[in-house]
Amino acid sequence: MPSTYDYAIIRVVPRVERGELINAGVIVACPTARYLAARVGLDTSRFRALAPAVSDEDLADLVAALAVIPLIAAGDPRGGPIAALPRQDRFHWLVAPRSAIIQTSPVHTGLSEDPAAALDRLFERLVLPPSS
Repeated sequence: MPSTYDYAIIRVVPRVERGELINAGVIVACPTARYLAARVGLDTSRFRALAPAVSDEDLADLVAALAVIPLIAAGDPRGGPIAALPRQDRFHWLVAPRSAIIQTSPVHTGLSEDPAAALDRLFERLVLPPSS
């Protein structure tokens, strides 16, 4: 039986004042399935197109910060103290509005029998570059 789930797109905004962004991941939460997961993948060539002056070191730091998001969602101790929070609190922390380089979209709702498959579909549709 399908369950509702909530999701948000993880966005990278290289220059917040310009508002240009790159979708870099998805977070999916389905309370009825006790599911919370995130998948990230920054297309660095697209990022470089919007932020050519960013150093390789700063880009590596950004990629490392993005990599923590799935750890927090999974409750993995490597995600730091936020990862120890209850699942619902972790989701709310992950999707809280920010004005930093890493932001999330508003939360949207979907319906699926398999939230992990929904995460894969959303990542493919919303994050990966369109195939030609």
